[in-house]
Amino acid sequence: MGLYIYNSEEIKKIRDACVITANILDDIGYLIEDGITLGEIDAEVRNLCRRYGAIPAFLGYKGFPAAICTAVNSEVIHGIPGRKRRLKAGDIVGLDFGVSYKGFFGDSARTFPVGNISSSAEKLLLATKESLYKGIEAAKEGNRISDISHAVEKHVAIYGFSPVREFVGHGIGRSLHEEPSIPNFGDPGRGVRIRNGMVFAIEPMINEGSPEVRVLEDGWTAVTKDGTLSAHYEHTVAIIEGKAEILTAGKDFR
Repeated sequence: MGLYIYNSEEIKKIRDACVITANILDDIGYLIEDGITLGEIDAEVRNLCRRYGAIPAFLGYKGFPAAICTAVNSEVIHGIPGRKRRLKAGDIVGLDFGVSYKGFFGDSARTFPVGNISSSAEKLLLATKESLYKGIEAAKEGNRISDISHAVEKHVAIYGFSPVREFVGHGIGRSLHEEPSIPNFGDPGRGVRIRNGMVFAIEPMINEGSPEVRVLEDGWTAVTKDGTLSAHYEHTVAIIEGKAEILTAGKDFR
């Protein structure tokens, strides 16, 4: 799949998909509490997609069986929301979600605390969210893709955390996953040069301990190999007038 440069009209359509994505994550965020099931979250996501006239981008993608990916505690990414699995106070849960709307895609992820969480979990969420914005700051015209990667890794290293290496950010627009791939680690100054009109999903996945992960028998759910916590944040951004503009900001995530 080639590298796309989108015009202003196309970016407007991607923005429409991203606004819906962000609004649905805003609405779901208010539901995150002790006792809610992951199945209830998935069902509400499907209801909200119907209300907005959007298609859940993950449902059926390469056979994925749900409308949203959930990742609880040591789960990193691509978790299948078990219908009866309940969240409990002290958990953290990553919600990764996207939509297709009128032929264009939006994608975003947030990690939510369930009630009061430990100070170490709070630090992980803060560092991961901060690293997302460090990556976004580096996504500017003339820089290279690995400048984003390096900015993420450099920031989380301050906290002693590790970026996951097996999974990466990506281009997005007419398809959910497009070129280029955007790792969350690496030396600066490498890869594709960033140009106006590029659209990226930048998504740090950060582990409290080792960067190593393994995939469970369901073939989807990635977990930390050492059992430590993992957090995930993601924005879709467009390069406009030389810098990254966030398209998935929402009310509660800027």
